[in-house]
Amino acid sequence: MRSVYIHIPFCNSICSYCDFCKYLNNELWASNYLDSLEKEINKYYEEDIIRTLYIGGGTPSSLSKHNLKKLFNILKVFKITEDCEFTFECNVNDINDELLKILKENNVNRISIGVESFNKYNLKFLNRKHDKKSIIKNIKLCKEYGFDNINVDLIYALPTENMSILKSDIKSLLKLDVDHISTYSLIIEKHTALYNKKVKSVSEELDYKMYKYICKKLKRKGFYHYEVSNFAKVEKESKHNLTYWNNQEYYGFGLGSHGYINDMRYENTRSYNKYIRGEYRLDEFLVSIREEMENEVILGLRKLDGISIENFKNKFNTDIFSEFKFDEAILKKLIINKNGYLYIPEDKIYIMNEIINMIL
Repeated sequence: MRSVYIHIPFCNSICSYCDFCKYLNNELWASNYLDSLEKEINKYYEEDIIRTLYIGGGTPSSLSKHNLKKLFNILKVFKITEDCEFTFECNVNDINDELLKILKENNVNRISIGVESFNKYNLKFLNRKHDKKSIIKNIKLCKEYGFDNINVDLIYALPTENMSILKSDIKSLLKLDVDHISTYSLIIEKHTALYNKKVKSVSEELDYKMYKYICKKLKRKGFYHYEVSNFAKVEKESKHNLTYWNNQEYYGFGLGSHGYINDMRYENTRSYNKYIRGEYRLDEFLVSIREEMENEVILGLRKLDGISIENFKNKFNTDIFSEFKFDEAILKKLIINKNGYLYIPEDKIYIMNEIINMIL
């Protein structure tokens, strides 16, 4: 079984921090894009069973009613399991009765909402168009339509933010009573409005202080910190994202998507015109066994549960300790070897990249 990611690159406005492949929404462009998306899926989908389906962006919820129905008709080609996790990303202001009815009719069972912040200055800085009142109102509406599997995103460590604002955001977030929370420290990427304005990141000290507060507060409120940036109530972890972190195969369809199928990793073009012409792939390469083992370690250590020593041996027919330098990291207690798993302790996960570099 595999997973599927579908990229919808259209947005009603462009966020100041976003470096994903995106375009301002246009009805004709979106319709033509969906035509090409259908052709790409028909070309590469191998008719295997799909256990998770994720519609991301961009802003999938920005599509018109006509194009939404067109999208869901295209997706009917996938052979999905009865318990398939089907996630649809939404902007707060796009959520309404009409959208939620369409999602329900098409078996979406998980919604991911870009809340980002409740603070009006943070939201203005990020160029988000919603406010605290609309967040509360529209998430309540989602629940009224029976969507009980909801993720909300939070962005922290903004130059406009201090600890007091973060604490207020976390308090408001918890009042939403959702079962999954994704938190991301603001990274100022190239080709974004913030980068072009030469905005500077907050200090590492403040960033880490905020991260520690988030982890501590969410844990106290019954959330399991199961991946660097993700927190969930019992059995509400993102099955789709665990596909990535467990280094399992998945399709990526649409502009700028990445996929991993039949030992081949690929990246799609970010050019709208090339995509419409059917020139889908930008790059693809066969992954060597060594690269695959490295991916297993890099991705696996993002999870707080870490890597199964036995599963690694069964998968690669070699011992993980003979392939990677774990001794020093274990000695320094940067890696814990316990109950057949290797994992980074929660208080060290913030410096995960340094630890992985030491191992590799």
